[in-house]
Amino acid sequence: METFKSEPSTFITHKFRHFAASIVAASALIVASLHGSAAQAAPAPVYPISGYFIYGSTSDATNMKKLSDIKALGGDTVITFGSRLKPATLADIPVDCRVNGVNCAQAASAGVKVNRYFTYYDYSLWGTKALVCPRDLSITSNGQPFTILVLPNQGSTCTSSNGLYDVVVVTGATNPGTAGINVSVANAATSLGMHYYAGLPVPANNADTPWLPDLSYFPALTQFTDRFLRYQKAAINLPGLAGFYHSYEMPVTDVAHYDPVLSLYRMANQAIARVLPGRDAVVSPYLDARRTGSYTTTRVRDGAEKIALTASGVHLAIAIQDGMGTGKGGAYFGNEANTPVDQFAAAIVGSGTWESKYLAPVRDYFLAAATGVDGTGAELWANMEGMAPKTSLNPCDSNGRGQTTKARIDRQLQQLGNYSMKTISYNWDTYYSCTGTWAPMSERLKTFNMTPIITDSIFYGNGDVLVTGHNLSGGTVNIKWTDTFGRTFEKTVTASSYNPDYGKQRGINPLLESVTAKLGSTSLGIGKYYMINVVNSAGVKNDAFYSDRG
Repeated sequence: METFKSEPSTFITHKFRHFAASIVAASALIVASLHGSAAQAAPAPVYPISGYFIYGSTSDATNMKKLSDIKALGGDTVITFGSRLKPATLADIPVDCRVNGVNCAQAASAGVKVNRYFTYYDYSLWGTKALVCPRDLSITSNGQPFTILVLPNQGSTCTSSNGLYDVVVVTGATNPGTAGINVSVANAATSLGMHYYAGLPVPANNADTPWLPDLSYFPALTQFTDRFLRYQKAAINLPGLAGFYHSYEMPVTDVAHYDPVLSLYRMANQAIARVLPGRDAVVSPYLDARRTGSYTTTRVRDGAEKIALTASGVHLAIAIQDGMGTGKGGAYFGNEANTPVDQFAAAIVGSGTWESKYLAPVRDYFLAAATGVDGTGAELWANMEGMAPKTSLNPCDSNGRGQTTKARIDRQLQQLGNYSMKTISYNWDTYYSCTGTWAPMSERLKTFNMTPIITDSIFYGNGDVLVTGHNLSGGTVNIKWTDTFGRTFEKTVTASSYNPDYGKQRGINPLLESVTAKLGSTSLGIGKYYMINVVNSAGVKNDAFYSDRG
């Protein structure tokens, strides 16, 4: 039986977070001062999402345009989804897959004892580059390419130690003149200097617990994952291939119930390290902060660590879904806890305050995850959901989720704080391109790419306030605060000491910038909230509320 742990609502205090952050920030400022003036030119504005999930195409032109559009918006990374390895019977084998009139799976496995049959369909060519063992076949029938793999049920050679074999029929689908999605996307990524993570094979769901994988054919999946990677090595061993994506999802939790998913991650990571050493892996578990569940910040901290420990020698990025597009996460600050949830969240959790509907804000969960990942060698990313729960007011073509607003996206970015090394988003081909109440989100990000986004701050004892985030250069900083005597103040000062390399200097998200607001001699009351607004040199003000606590 699962054991629950008691905890406060936020497991690491604001005071501790600011103390630790201030030490590193001070070090960064010292480094900057040793290298001359901190006044530097602002980089060209791009929206600070640097990667997107995409649906690849068999068309080279389509992929090149898609990746070029993403790069123009500031992205350097694309991720595709894996296909499912499905258990099958001989009757499920495509009717066109025949060798001299015989079912191709039977023809390939003639003379050996078959344990199980499987089908796999992923719009890649496979073919002769995927052939390893003598019984493997590559055929084309009625214009359709098929690859038939005869995998040993036990052992690592072509001969099974228990005499049983698993047969996989891979259906490749390509447009004339193309070599499949994987080759096309890898070529485009390489030519544009981008990073491509290809989706790994996915097992079927367990019939009794459909949120867990069916591990009844784990040996076959292990063998097929190895063959999948060997094929990718032969077909797309290019600079643009950064690594592979674990497509099977789970919540960020330490609950042993989800250990079968961890076994998938570990198996595939071991295969990547063996077949393509030096390539990375990405996994994207999800947050569920609703009070109807039990996924506390402590569970997320420990769950992130468990996921990180599946790396098995591979550099693993854990890109946590923020839950804002599904209503599972809440983006709010402590002094907003008793305000009503927004209309999109209400469509999922109902009317009420943020605190009454969610165990903790997204920000606290990312702090917890960062703590769990620390020291494991894995890297924390954020998968910021680029949609909102659907209402009658925000249709997104025919999709099950709705369009979101630019201000809500900005707030989501803000809630990530400075904890994630990189922000990616789901999903370019639907939620960034659909039309509805508003223009496609990709167009809105281009038009409004100068909005300041405040991710964190440190209120120093000398009255200086370090503000971090994006698009902060020039302009002014407005701060409202309460001092140790209980007096309230509001002051607008010129933003100084702009540092576009703040993130790089600290070894955190390299897109983070900083400015300093010099308030003069003052103090901040313990436990008192202060609010910050920034107007940058373009005259644009942040549209997402920001506050922190002394």
